[in-house]
Amino acid sequence: MVGSDRIDDLIAAVPRALALRAGLDLGIFTQLGDSALTADGLGVLFNIAPDRLSRLLYALASFGLLEVEDGRFRNGAEASAFLDASKKTYRGGDHALLRELWGADLLTAESLRQSRPAALHDFSQAGPEAAAAFSRKLAPGAAIFGRYLAQEIDLSAIGSVIDIGGGPGTILVGLRERWPRIAATLMELPTVAAAAPEILSEYGVDDVVVEEGDITVAPSIGRHDLAILKAVVQVLPPDQARRSILNAARCLTPGGEIAIAGWGVVDDDRLGPPEGVFLNLTFLNLYRHGESYTEGQYRAWMTEAGFGDISRSRLADGCTLFRARLAG
Repeated sequence: MVGSDRIDDLIAAVPRALALRAGLDLGIFTQLGDSALTADGLGVLFNIAPDRLSRLLYALASFGLLEVEDGRFRNGAEASAFLDASKKTYRGGDHALLRELWGADLLTAESLRQSRPAALHDFSQAGPEAAAAFSRKLAPGAAIFGRYLAQEIDLSAIGSVIDIGGGPGTILVGLRERWPRIAATLMELPTVAAAAPEILSEYGVDDVVVEEGDITVAPSIGRHDLAILKAVVQVLPPDQARRSILNAARCLTPGGEIAIAGWGVVDDDRLGPPEGVFLNLTFLNLYRHGESYTEGQYRAWMTEAGFGDISRSRLADGCTLFRARLAG
């Protein structure tokens, strides 16, 4: 007899995810830190009625993000490691962006009915304020990605790196915490580039070169040892995705490396990994043409651009990483 366990599990997962988001929105995990507080104590700090707040606290404790003993709540092991914003391993920095993505996901059926993105996000048409606001949402997660990338790649022989389409440029901040001597350039569309210096200064960085440009049209004006494209290729139509990789190759010195990363990558059978498959649905709601391209498509584009030694791996945060080296 066929049961409904799979369906029941999917339905049950939604309230848990939304409770996590509420905890991040309120800053509960950061406020708790390494301490234990009652609902009354947290209610005073957040100016929220404790009897109402306790519902969320017990919900978070029910699946292990919080622990509760004698009415006092503390972070569970995972929340302590990854949801406390005071720690470098913080994974909640994207929660404002996550709110936007989940809101878009609710519109998938509407996007399909209308044959257009119901929550259209157009980087090229964004005004200065909108571009700056979106870059700020990306900044914490980008810095974390930079730290993961710095652990993954040996950059001891790299003198210069360019982050192409890197939004606020904070990937370079995270990268240079481990490799501080590397010269860094951010290449972005004009409205996004205009917002980057202020955001970078908030991270204590003032020596990143910010270059206006569109990688789908032309390469950087300089040449670098490493080019990073994080979540860039996946938001472009196929012809522009291909050109972005071709032009990225022209940003490199002979023997230079490329690192292409994002969750928008799927296996050639298009059945996995899950983050790529389901982000492909999100793209329907946000972009006119972006999609989760297959590994085969990435490899073909990189090979055409002159890259060899192409490898695919998975970073600690689940992000797919392609690495390759340009012929010397």
